[in-house]
Amino acid sequence: MDIDDVDSIAVLGAGSMGHGIAEVAALAGFDVTLRDIKAEFVEHGYEQVEWSLDKLVDNEQLTQDEADAALDRVTPVVDLEEAVSDVEFVIEAVPEKMDIKKNVYRELEQYAPEDAVFATNTSSLSVTELSEVTDRPQQFCGMHFFNPPIRMQLVEVIEGAHTLEETVDLAVDLARAMGKTPVRVHKDSPGFIVNRVLVPLLNEAAWIVHEGDATIAEVDSTTKYDIGLPMGAFELADQVGIDVAYDVLDYMQSVLGDAYEPCPLLTEKVDAGDLGKKSGQGFYDYEDGGADISADAVRGDVKSRVLAVMANETAKLVGNDVASADEVDEAVMLGAGFPEGPARMADDYGLLDLYETLADLYSETDEARYEAADELVQLASGGENFHHEVSTETEQSYSNLEVAVDDRVGHITLDRAHRMNTISAELLEEFEAAMDVLEADEEVRAILITGAGEQAFSAGADVQSMAGSADPLDAVELSRTGQQAFGRLEESDKPVVAGIDGYCLGGGMELAACADMRVASQRSTFGQPEHNLGLLPGWGGTQRLKHIVGEGRAKEIIMTAERYDADTMADYGFVNDVTPNDEFAETAMELARDLARGPPVAQRYTKRAFRAGRESTEAGLEAEALAFGQLMNTEDLMEGLTAFMGDRDPDFTGQ
Repeated sequence: MDIDDVDSIAVLGAGSMGHGIAEVAALAGFDVTLRDIKAEFVEHGYEQVEWSLDKLVDNEQLTQDEADAALDRVTPVVDLEEAVSDVEFVIEAVPEKMDIKKNVYRELEQYAPEDAVFATNTSSLSVTELSEVTDRPQQFCGMHFFNPPIRMQLVEVIEGAHTLEETVDLAVDLARAMGKTPVRVHKDSPGFIVNRVLVPLLNEAAWIVHEGDATIAEVDSTTKYDIGLPMGAFELADQVGIDVAYDVLDYMQSVLGDAYEPCPLLTEKVDAGDLGKKSGQGFYDYEDGGADISADAVRGDVKSRVLAVMANETAKLVGNDVASADEVDEAVMLGAGFPEGPARMADDYGLLDLYETLADLYSETDEARYEAADELVQLASGGENFHHEVSTETEQSYSNLEVAVDDRVGHITLDRAHRMNTISAELLEEFEAAMDVLEADEEVRAILITGAGEQAFSAGADVQSMAGSADPLDAVELSRTGQQAFGRLEESDKPVVAGIDGYCLGGGMELAACADMRVASQRSTFGQPEHNLGLLPGWGGTQRLKHIVGEGRAKEIIMTAERYDADTMADYGFVNDVTPNDEFAETAMELARDLARGPPVAQRYTKRAFRAGRESTEAGLEAEALAFGQLMNTEDLMEGLTAFMGDRDPDFTGQ
């Protein structure tokens, strides 16, 4: 079965998650039966769908006709046989108790069509164990939506031990059809990705306070204003529900061991009924205004301890092949609202430092939660990080590049003028090393990429040096290497300018497309000539170019393999500025210097919001909102306001 075969979906459970999933599915055009065990439950869920659709109309996110059509596609049902007898896909969203879910599947198996696929919306329970209650474990997977489903972008798609690849592919396609961003969880592991990282972090925050090492105020000040989480750790626990965090930890401890023992501080809150925001009282009193977190209580030791535990959980996921570092980062950013993923945070802080923090804590306490994962030990001891970027010395020698820092601008020059700055495998390797150096240099606030000489920025790939092997697998790896190397410009938190003088062809144009802005001399020539060779752009050109000039123009440029002058590419939106030939170098550097004088924190979050929005506007808007909130507490904002009032140029420090 593929996504084109799915017309109708049954959602079992009409609570907050169930009715939210039903609404999302109906908006995507699917016929939905919303089922619960009592008429009042299912009617309440149906009314909540209607209320939510009306709010979308009020906010001008839907027309009234669209809302009415979506509601018409939702049928409230109590009888299970009626709900599932004629559907292709079933999403179960009943309470998060193993016995309740198993009983649902035992009954469901009696009435659902043989080819129907089952998906459980569990946040932490074993997908494999649930699947084994049914007669179709191969057609069973997890689809963990986040609350509220109408707003949250992430869906974790979990592969059980028996799940077929086509079942996972169908669930991924279904999530995308619903307008969501699926992240695959390749192994059934307690907590999956987001809860596996987030809940131990909250638990560690509680242990820090329970053991008297810091106060709630200090922990929340550090996690919110230094680490940059959307909320302080205790504020976030109150938002999630202290009982929810406790239940996840209790389950993880039963499966994974004492490293996940709930802190007594959490147990006390649950026993007292102080469950957080939903009960009016948790770590903060919500009848008295809730959390009021100061930015003045940041503690460096708290930061290292929290990040070390988070890095350790990330290492367990990566080392056990549950998810890659990139998948962990994407899931936690989308599902928990982190401004940056935990793997990237750990890389930026330094894996070796975080490993040493864990080792010291384990030596002092002998607590299982501080025992370093094998993957973390291996990466830290090898000088690597989660993204496999080997640490480099500040003084680096290059054969194919020139790298210099001038007035806070890191300047990379492609230095193969004798071959029109064509890109070889060796140049790609050096390019990544140079980016490592410039990214690590806090004095560098912007990056400029140019080509040596006046003939070319880059005339493309060095085809002669790369054509020695006709092995398709080698070619695939070469493509991935270039995609990754050039992608470093997109991933960089620093503004990047491509200064284009002369030929900008093929791989050279793919490199330029990864910059944030492009300045070109009048004599510059652009094109993607790969079709003339019987190839296609292999370093990101089929994906990145369309985001700049639109899909129609991108297809024109690639499929015609024509050459274009600088003015035409400016009209297409690829080039930001065309300058006289003799002014080119000065103009490109001046733009980079202007960006280097900008507010680093705001620039960082702006680039991240743009990246998040490429997957979906909803994800981009959420990233934008979170970033806006973070920027309100920066020293750069105060400097900007002060400079504006004093009619002077601001001196941003990135604080």
